[in-house]
Amino acid sequence: MKLAVLSGKGGTGKTFVSVNLAVTACQSTYIDCDVEEPNGRIFLKPEDVTESQVFTKIPAFDAEKCTGCRKCVDFCRFHALVFIKNTPRVFGEVCHACGGCAMVCPSGAVREENRPIGVVQQGRSGMVHALTGVLNPGEASGVPVIRAVLKQGLRDHHFVVIDCPPGSGCPVLESVSRADACVIVTEPTAFGYHNFQMVYQLAVLLKKPCGVVINKAEAPYAPLEQFCAENQVPILARIPYSPHLAALSADGQVAVEHDPDTAVLFRDLYEKIGGELG
Repeated sequence: MKLAVLSGKGGTGKTFVSVNLAVTACQSTYIDCDVEEPNGRIFLKPEDVTESQVFTKIPAFDAEKCTGCRKCVDFCRFHALVFIKNTPRVFGEVCHACGGCAMVCPSGAVREENRPIGVVQQGRSGMVHALTGVLNPGEASGVPVIRAVLKQGLRDHHFVVIDCPPGSGCPVLESVSRADACVIVTEPTAFGYHNFQMVYQLAVLLKKPCGVVINKAEAPYAPLEQFCAENQVPILARIPYSPHLAALSADGQVAVEHDPDTAVLFRDLYEKIGGELG
C-alpha cells in the first residue's frame, strides 16, 4: 500500500504520525515530500545516505540566431519571458520548464539547459528505507523535487508512507496523486477542523479513500466528530495530548520505540489502515 499522510496546516503531527507508522510497519519506505522543510530525517536518522541532484529545464538563447520575432515571449502563458533590448530574458523562478519556447522558435535560437533546484537523499533507518526531498532555498516550486523523490521511492513494493506537505496546494496534489489511500491528521479545534475540510475535499476530488487521525485529543470536538459520522470517514486513531510525547519529539526520538502505550496505539492504527483503507 502507498499511504499519503496529510494535514491542513503545519504543526498538527503529520510527520509524527508518518514516522511512527513507517517504523511500526517494519519493512517499509518513508518518503518525505515536505521538501521546503523536511524533518522526518531528524527522527529516523538514516545511515549510509546517498544524494542525487534534481534538475529542471530552463531556456537559454543564442543571440546570433535570434531574429527578435518575440514568438517565444508571446507563447509563454506564465510570463516567464520578456524582451529587453532585442534580447529575450527568462525569469527562472516562474518558468515551468514546458519547452514551448524552444518549440515555437522559428530560427532554433532557444535551447534548454539543466538548472539544479534540489536533491533527493536516500538512506536506511533500521528496516525503513528513508527518502527525503530537499528543495534549494529560494526556489519557487517544489513540485519537480517531489516528483523525483516519489519516482525513486515508489519503486519499492512494500508499505510506503508518503509524508506530504501541509495544506492543499499543488505540492500536496502532486504528493497524493499516486497514493492508494490517505490519512488526514487533524486537531480537535475550530482551526484544525476548518483546514481538515479543505484537505478532505482534495482527497474526495482525487477519489482516494481516507481516514482520520485526531492528534492532541484532549476532548472530542463535536463539529469534527459529526462531519466524520455524516460523511462516513473512519476515525482511525485518537492520539492523546501528552507532555511525554512532546518531549520525545523535541528530542528527535521515535515515540513507538520509547513509549509502550504509543507503540500499541500505532500497531492498532496500522492494522486499521490495512482493514478499512486497504
